[in-house]
Amino acid sequence: METLYAHLERQFEQLNSVVIEQGKILSRLQKRLEDLDQAMQGQEMDRTQSGQQKPPHYLP
Repeated sequence: METLYAHLERQFEQLNSVVIEQGKILSRLQKRLEDLDQAMQGQEMDRTQSGQQKPPHYLP
């Protein structure tokens, strides 16, 4: 019974470390996505302020 408990405890610790690492990765990806979104919005603002029109393949 003790060996089973030790095995389950080790599995729990391993799974917990995986979940923590995935959370860190997710946070980095969310930050990167926000940065890219802001960069694209900045480019769109620059384009509209310069009077450029969207390319034909962007038109509905």
